[in-house]
Amino acid sequence: MRQVIGVDIGGTAVKGLVIDEAGAVWAEARRDTDARQGREAILGKLEALVRELLEVCPLVQAIGIASAGRVNTDTGQVVYATDNLQGWQGLHLAEWAAGAFRLQAAADNDANAALLGEAWLGAGRGHQDLVMLTLGTGVGGAYMVHGTLGRGIHWNGGEFGHSVLVPGGLPCNCGKQGCVEQYVSGSALLRLGLELTGRTYGHGSELMADARAGDSGALRVLERFAADLAVVLSNISVTFDPARIIIGGGVIHEREIWWPLLKNKLKDEGLSELLAAAELGNRAGCFGAAKLVLERFGQLPAGSRKEDTA
Repeated sequence: MRQVIGVDIGGTAVKGLVIDEAGAVWAEARRDTDARQGREAILGKLEALVRELLEVCPLVQAIGIASAGRVNTDTGQVVYATDNLQGWQGLHLAEWAAGAFRLQAAADNDANAALLGEAWLGAGRGHQDLVMLTLGTGVGGAYMVHGTLGRGIHWNGGEFGHSVLVPGGLPCNCGKQGCVEQYVSGSALLRLGLELTGRTYGHGSELMADARAGDSGALRVLERFAADLAVVLSNISVTFDPARIIIGGGVIHEREIWWPLLKNKLKDEGLSELLAAAELGNRAGCFGAAKLVLERFGQLPAGSRKEDTA
């Protein structure tokens, strides 16, 4: 049974799993990161994590990496990244990993990897046409048509977070104004909380707790959040006509109040039944990165390393 490593690089943590072809997890590791420390610090954490996993599972044959930014999956290069990961743009991520670990390596955008994971083992199982939104610090997106991820000619496919929801609206770190990310991300939820309640929330869970307690201001925040998200999902639906729309990211773990609000707003359009919460949690990107290399390097025999196949 072939084993591979799937890694997901985020602004606050690098997570990794050793996974086989059946989706069974053989080992797991995590390293906290601070994106502000820059590229070399993040790569150092990534290298330490992978070496820890290789100590446990030395017959791993390939590594898949999920990363923020636009990633050319043919070459494994990050062709565009915002300052959320400083110094990341231009990095030949797959080439770096192949050299560091003497393993076959591939890389993809983190939202693409999350959807690939959910399609394999999560909320998208059994469906060929899928859309995914990841709602965290920012908004990631991905789509699948007839079982194939749509990456786009400039590796920009599925970047719903940087489509414009409010023309002339709030400035975005991508350089545009009114992007979806400024209205339905976890960060946007905290800004909206301050705007509508006058209270400064340190984390979305605090706002959700107020809403569960019946606080009218917090409920008003979630009503607005759900309304904006419903518009985004409606627009996506008429573009892709998917079998399922999967919502993931940190915000999904606190959906007790806003999820019913969202479904209610989509009911008239017949979209509420398409909604699904991601099932793999913050491991979806790891599973998807593993699936990427299982498919790409599936011809390798179990236990082979790059130097063995030269």
